[in-house]
Amino acid sequence: MARLDGRLPRLIDKLARVHLLILDDWGTHGLNDRQRLDLLEICEERYRRKSTLIIAQVPVAKWHDLIGEPTIADAILDRVIHNAHRITLKGESMRKKKSKTNLTQPINPENNPG
Repeated sequence: MARLDGRLPRLIDKLARVHLLILDDWGTHGLNDRQRLDLLEICEERYRRKSTLIIAQVPVAKWHDLIGEPTIADAILDRVIHNAHRITLKGESMRKKKSKTNLTQPINPENNPG
């Protein structure tokens, strides 16, 4: 949308200046050519200036293929992974642990004699 109405340069500048940029659910979709270039520009503007937090279920080893175009992927990952701190979580999903109820059961079994 920002590209279509001419706001993209201002948006990229805003994303470059925010203290912490969080990319949540990274890697759930592949990137097209335009998205790769936009991501590279954002990473370039933020490199060694601001913090970026990337949350992903996709292992880092697969990010290169996920980004697509090898040269752009190299450039993005060079900026993202260089000086990065990686935390790998293991174990069961917290969402699974917290959700003990079965959503297919009636809320009040007394109202639904079976």
